[in-house]
Amino acid sequence: MQKVDLALVQKLEGVIRTGSPPASFDIAGVRWNIGKKTKPGKVKLGNNTHRKGKMTLNLRRPILIGGIGLSAALWLLETLQHSGSEMGETALIGLAAAGAGYWWWKQQSPKLELALPEPLANREAAEKAIATASAVINLLAQESQNSANPAHLTAKLDRLKTELDRQDLRITVTGGKAVGKTALIQVLNSNWASQHPQKLSFPETAPLFANTNADAKIGGDLVLFVTAGDITDSEFKTLSQLASAGQRVLLVWNKLDQYLPEQQSQVLHSLQQKMQGILGTEDIIAIAASPNSIKVRQHQADGTVKERIENQVSQLEPLTARLTKILTEERQQLVWASAVREAASIKLEAKTFLNAVRRDRAIPIIEQYQYIAAAAVFANPVPALDLLATTAISTQLVIDLGAIYQQKFSLDQAKTVAGTLASQMFKLGLVELSTQTITGLLKTNAVTYAAGGAVQGISAAYFTRIAGLSLIEYFQSQELENAKGIFNLTELTKTLQAVFTQNQQVSFLQGFINQVASRLSPQMSQSEAVNSAN
Repeated sequence: MQKVDLALVQKLEGVIRTGSPPASFDIAGVRWNIGKKTKPGKVKLGNNTHRKGKMTLNLRRPILIGGIGLSAALWLLETLQHSGSEMGETALIGLAAAGAGYWWWKQQSPKLELALPEPLANREAAEKAIATASAVINLLAQESQNSANPAHLTAKLDRLKTELDRQDLRITVTGGKAVGKTALIQVLNSNWASQHPQKLSFPETAPLFANTNADAKIGGDLVLFVTAGDITDSEFKTLSQLASAGQRVLLVWNKLDQYLPEQQSQVLHSLQQKMQGILGTEDIIAIAASPNSIKVRQHQADGTVKERIENQVSQLEPLTARLTKILTEERQQLVWASAVREAASIKLEAKTFLNAVRRDRAIPIIEQYQYIAAAAVFANPVPALDLLATTAISTQLVIDLGAIYQQKFSLDQAKTVAGTLASQMFKLGLVELSTQTITGLLKTNAVTYAAGGAVQGISAAYFTRIAGLSLIEYFQSQELENAKGIFNLTELTKTLQAVFTQNQQVSFLQGFINQVASRLSPQMSQSEAVNSAN
């Protein structure tokens, strides 16, 4: 039977009777400061300090105060039940209160509503994309005042604004190795580009699908994707990605002359079938930019044979006709669509910087709450009350991380997210798997393993960390302008699985266990002393 701390009993009885918490109280060697600030020079991480062999946790969050306070009070009532039969009725009341408290945390939140993207190829869409990128840059400037990144990105955006009415066009030529990109550019420049009033440029990308250029960026107002025959899976994937990104693309089958007439129709039909729903048939074009020379034999009257090499004329008419039509009908839309994509790229760059800044602020908060969860669960031997305390901690974690990422949550929404994270951990088997792993690793440390509640405390810290990191990854994947505190639970679950996998390596878990155990070591020592006395 556990030894009852009479001083603690008196403090908690005062809390229950008056409804006002004391300035601080100790549970199993953990000092809980309610609404107090830590003195300067004693802060190690977030709001946590170490002093005189104890972990001091400063609680200035109403959800934490309520949840952990209720958990501590109910633990006291449960302990007193075992000290005398006269406390049976009080224990029943305590368990009923625990059940009611848990039900309160499980309230539901609204569901996510998704909106479809707007069309891209118009001036209004281009200006909106620029304004959206500018808003993200402004957020970055506010949250990272000493960084040069906002000024650099603003300069790129200002240049983009001046190009909304440009007349010249960039037609990018891309494709795999040895498909005839260079030859096509040369023929277009000499036989077609000079006939148009607009200034046309034909930048060529490095060959795609080589290991060193697997992630080569393909841009431009219009893309000519060149292939030397039927497309491969890699080519199909790249074409699909370009089309889905709003990039105007023509699929150009070059080296038509190397196929027999019946083969030509088969290859063209195959290309049209594969690209159905991605590109129109009029944007799939067969050409021969630089046909192979042929050897001609001429039999003379005297019986001799003369041979000569005859160069073939380029077969570009289908392509040049299509390009002329596009430039006549879509030139301005191509410029605006390019502006939309470039603004999106600038926005992504700004968001990446912003996410790094916010992550640096969020990680210490996660670490703070993981230690609070470990201390609360270690000090509380009743599993039902552990759940109440950790749910309160998780809810406050959701609210605090949401504030960093400007995701506005109501209390009900935060409770639902915390409950969903816990529920998904159980459904996915993460709790059982992690607890078994942590238990096995703790057995290598006899002192830590012997301490009552060590496995539960460290597991609570680990699950709090997984929940926090999952929220960070989820928030970072969301559009900043849609930060309304509404969750896509399916996406959150996928993120949870990915984060768990990344943080399940034995080397990481061993370091994490040692880190948390060192924080709990004063409580472990005191717990051992109490057990020895009993």
